[in-house]
Amino acid sequence: MSKKQIRVQIFADGQISAEVIGVKGKACMDYIELLEQLLDADAIDSTYTSEYYETEQTVLQHRHINTIKNN
Repeated sequence: MSKKQIRVQIFADGQISAEVIGVKGKACMDYIELLEQLLDADAIDSTYTSEYYETEQTVLQHRHINTIKNN
């Protein structure tokens, strides 16, 4: 599993650029939404990286436990 990061650049004119790294698929938009809330700002332009078009692989582990009752 890759490390999830938000790379933020703040420019002299007050513009902010943010890049979500290590998040695949549309889930990256959740990070941008959080950043918008924290900064009380709105995204005005988006460019999607190749990670946006990938799917996150999730590994599910299933454990089955048998309980046996003695009569």
